[in-house]
Amino acid sequence: MNTFTVVNPATETALAEIPRASEAEVDAAIARAVAAQRSWTALAPLARADALREFARVVEAHAEGLAQLEVRNSGHPIGSARWEASHVAQVLNYYAGAPERLNGRQIPVAGGLDVTFHEPYGVVGIIVPWNFPMTIASWGFAPALAAGNAVVLKPAELTPLTALHLAELALEGGLPEGLFQVITGAGSVVGQRFVSHPDVRKVVFTGSTEVGTDVAAGCARALKPVTLELGGKSANLIFEDADLERAVAAAPGAVFDNAGQDCCARSRILVQRSVYDRFLELLEPAVAEWRVGDPSLETTEMGPLISASHRDTVASFLDDARVAFRGSAPDGEGFWFAPTVVLAEPGDRIAQEEVFGPVVAVLPFDDEADGIRLANDTVYGLAGSIWTENLGRAIRVSRGVKSGVLSVNSHSSVRYWTPFGGMKASGLGRELGPDAPEHFTETKNVFFATDAS
Repeated sequence: MNTFTVVNPATETALAEIPRASEAEVDAAIARAVAAQRSWTALAPLARADALREFARVVEAHAEGLAQLEVRNSGHPIGSARWEASHVAQVLNYYAGAPERLNGRQIPVAGGLDVTFHEPYGVVGIIVPWNFPMTIASWGFAPALAAGNAVVLKPAELTPLTALHLAELALEGGLPEGLFQVITGAGSVVGQRFVSHPDVRKVVFTGSTEVGTDVAAGCARALKPVTLELGGKSANLIFEDADLERAVAAAPGAVFDNAGQDCCARSRILVQRSVYDRFLELLEPAVAEWRVGDPSLETTEMGPLISASHRDTVASFLDDARVAFRGSAPDGEGFWFAPTVVLAEPGDRIAQEEVFGPVVAVLPFDDEADGIRLANDTVYGLAGSIWTENLGRAIRVSRGVKSGVLSVNSHSSVRYWTPFGGMKASGLGRELGPDAPEHFTETKNVFFATDAS
């Protein structure tokens, strides 16, 4: 059997040998999904809703085990991993209400009755990254299942363990066999087959913009809808009238959470020039206090990077950078990297490209228009924060910044009951929110003639 090794990034020790699926095995999984979907969509909406709620109950009952598994496989601090596991159950519970509320419309017409139906695609292929394996998976599979589809999920090779466990819990919760499957292996085999296989009628991809572009091109050739959540270079805009202490206190978490391996990370801090020096003075001790270490400890705020090769990639961004100050990180085994603050100019590589690590670039701006211009000065448009006490400014800037998700006086990006997604090179389509199940359906229009003639 062809396998790959999964490693604990905090200790560099092997955790498991995982099968690397062949194309034939992917095709067999898709065939099982086709069969399971027929019976699933034939169930009454209440029965599907009850099944999803039971799946959620089982996930919540196993939340601690899922969290501990994520700590070992992904290096997430235990506090974060517990939140992530509970989040999966919450997402399932939220979308368990959808089967009974996925309503069509009646449209007034002459000579008859016109109605619309939301028809599930059938089989949905979901490709998730390694940075938030559980949560991002749930954003796809929960609304897809709620809409009446079957799901075949491909986790990243670096972090497949919680996804595999969720598939086991789905069966324990009573979902039909074949309805929710996890297939491990290379993206060039599994992911590519999702794109090319005629029975996979929609693809959801979260990952880099480069790979997402290839996925979109393949789906276009197959006339297959795709949702893409891609890279980011989000701005943290600090205006001179902001509560500076609050903004500084939030800044480390906005970029160093999950070791900066977050497409929503506020990896550019744009500070109005009049408070630029003071902001840096306050930021240095806040970064120094950021606790990096053993992810199994309750006090840890940041764990390791995911791999040695990724650590090298992150380090390469500092070759020509002006490092202002750094935090600390453990020595020895593990893929550690100290939180780092860099002074940058708008055209610098570190101010334009996604680092995907605990490195933040700080740039000054002059006025409101200049701040908006700098915030928009990348190919990305995923998330961002605006810090100001002026309501009018908050509204103007939030309308001017080209990002799909923005927070004012906060760095919170994701709530499962609100839409999430990017603009520009950060993606296509939206996930989460009340309308997400509709994105896993096609609208069918039916006209019933009622004229006696």
